[in-house]
Amino acid sequence: MDPKPAGSAPDPDAETLRERALTTLTAARERTTLLTTCVTDHDLTAQHSPLMSPLVWDLAHIGNQEEQWLLRTVAGQEAIRPEIDGLYDAFEHPRAERPNLPLLPPDEARAYAADVRGRALDVLERTALHGTRLTEAGFAFGMIAQHEQQHDETMLITHQLRPGPQALTAPDPGPAPLLTGPAEVLVPGGPFTMGTSGEPWALDNERPAHVREVAAFHIDTTPVTNAAYQAFIEDGGYDTERWWAPEGWAHIRRRRITAPLFWRREGAQWLRRRFGVTEVVPADEPVLHVCWYEADAYARWAGRRLPSETEWEKAARFDPATGGSMRYPWGDADPAPEHANLGQRHLRPAPAGSYPAGASPLGVRQLIGDVWEWTASDFLPYPGFRAFPYKEYSEVFFGPEYKVLRGGSFAVDPVACRGTFRNWDYPIRRQIFSGFRTARSAEES
Repeated sequence: MDPKPAGSAPDPDAETLRERALTTLTAARERTTLLTTCVTDHDLTAQHSPLMSPLVWDLAHIGNQEEQWLLRTVAGQEAIRPEIDGLYDAFEHPRAERPNLPLLPPDEARAYAADVRGRALDVLERTALHGTRLTEAGFAFGMIAQHEQQHDETMLITHQLRPGPQALTAPDPGPAPLLTGPAEVLVPGGPFTMGTSGEPWALDNERPAHVREVAAFHIDTTPVTNAAYQAFIEDGGYDTERWWAPEGWAHIRRRRITAPLFWRREGAQWLRRRFGVTEVVPADEPVLHVCWYEADAYARWAGRRLPSETEWEKAARFDPATGGSMRYPWGDADPAPEHANLGQRHLRPAPAGSYPAGASPLGVRQLIGDVWEWTASDFLPYPGFRAFPYKEYSEVFFGPEYKVLRGGSFAVDPVACRGTFRNWDYPIRRQIFSGFRTARSAEES
């Protein structure tokens, strides 16, 4: 047997795998329940933005995916509600059309998802977690837990877009410790192992591990803050064409965009709406709800650029002591509360400089959690990529239309966030929990 690759999770026994699958599935369902019981049934069935599904669609879609993969595919059971498969096929019906479909009403959607979950837990109890690629190390159960958490993040975005009073609460992050180090970190050049072949629940676009040669570069110690981004605005950043990619300039002029989404100016103050509450924009938080074009324009204005996806991952995973790649910036241990702002524990990013225990060996902070970070890279397959278990998860999105985001946000659960995890979206997207940090080549010093 080949040795286990560096930066891989340890090999657990069957009962540990079963317990991990149960824990992650349960955590996902508890979060889904919170997101779908804190508002009225009218809010569940309404479409709060044409960019998003009604919350009740997400709820039944979660159950339908779980049924298709765990009950039908893994366990070989007959379909419970085959007639609804098409309603909850994300590729068959664009989000803007979903409110007009004969969707399951809230009570029926809850009952369906609960019925599927009860049966899925029985399947988990009696399935051998080896023998096929789908069941090896509990992959199918981990895939479904990640899928539900990804939809939980989507539903949290819908809550942010939803008009009306506050429905969700969470404690604020604590203040950041004093950050006295440099504003940027030098990442040395040389070979770097990107991606993974050993992380059991990694998804297809994270695979396989492969070596990249990376030139030395500098990267921001923390994500770009609201205060820094306000300086870009005040300096006429949205009115100066030379900072913008041509498509970005056309987009912001056409949409009359002059600040991050949910921001508005009142006198000398910038305010923002956050989950039904209006507040002064916090100067020390990472900027949030900016599209790729805005991130790229800021970087140009600052005399810098967005990091490539490879640079971002090297900054997050490279261990200069060994030359190897770790699972996370802090090492191979699973995320803990001291490492990163994840899992909707808070409903906002933590101040820049937070979580020193989660810093990389080179001193880069908040690479995991807080805000998804735009990179300069298009979403493309790695050498040797193979779609699994279905092409519609990654393969159909590969190409120059989508830009890669890395690192997760405060809305991402740890099960769906790794140093190798890849997210992607259109460069115009702003409703997502996206921010960025900047980089520059070492030769520019």
